[in-house]
Amino acid sequence: MTTTAAETIQLPVADGTTLPAHLARPAGDQAPVGVIVAHELFGVNPDIRGVVSELAAAGYLTIAPEFYHRAAAPGRWLARDDDGRAEGFGLLRQLHREHVVDDVAAASDWLRAQPGIERIAMIGFSVGGHLTYLAAARLPISRAAVLYGGWLPHADFPFGQPSPTLDLTPGISSRLLYLVGEDDFLIDADQIAQIRAALEAAGTDYELVSYPGTGHAFFWPGTPEFRPQARDDAWARVLALLAT
Repeated sequence: MTTTAAETIQLPVADGTTLPAHLARPAGDQAPVGVIVAHELFGVNPDIRGVVSELAAAGYLTIAPEFYHRAAAPGRWLARDDDGRAEGFGLLRQLHREHVVDDVAAASDWLRAQPGIERIAMIGFSVGGHLTYLAAARLPISRAAVLYGGWLPHADFPFGQPSPTLDLTPGISSRLLYLVGEDDFLIDADQIAQIRAALEAAGTDYELVSYPGTGHAFFWPGTPEFRPQARDDAWARVLALLAT
């Protein structure tokens, strides 16, 4: 299936700001699930736009909100280098928990208003995985895919405060998929055990998959961390999650 041309839409947010979001529509039959893609540290970059396009090609109306919109110019994304990381961490320190909830609510409301959309799913990468976990705990998300979402047991950033996002696990009503590499420098075995324990204690419907010999950000071709086998398995699991 091919997709129509992508576009950027502007969504009103409860706090009075305007949220830009990258949108792609299926060219053929549309599934009844609208999908929100949460970007990693570097913003809505070509990698994230590629995921949006792939999901639209699979039949899903898909948008990627620009969570940095209160502090960065519309359409801005960062390079995968030291300068990009430094700027990204500066933007993360300005992103508060209620900002995330309000932005995801705005994206979800827009999707639900589109013809044929009955449910909302969310997929996030790295920090976007954290934002997806948070949104699933606070909003009516039906399916959530968290790819190597870091900092869940810690309150290092405003979106993880006042208490760690992992403490919000009992609020998750969606089916949740958590995917991580065993050699992830950001999410060690102890953190994975904490995440699993929190999901178990909350009675969450979840699947946690850990890939051997795989580090952080394994999903992206063209990066040193890329692992094609893990990427292919992860993508198959995401599509299966959306189809249930």
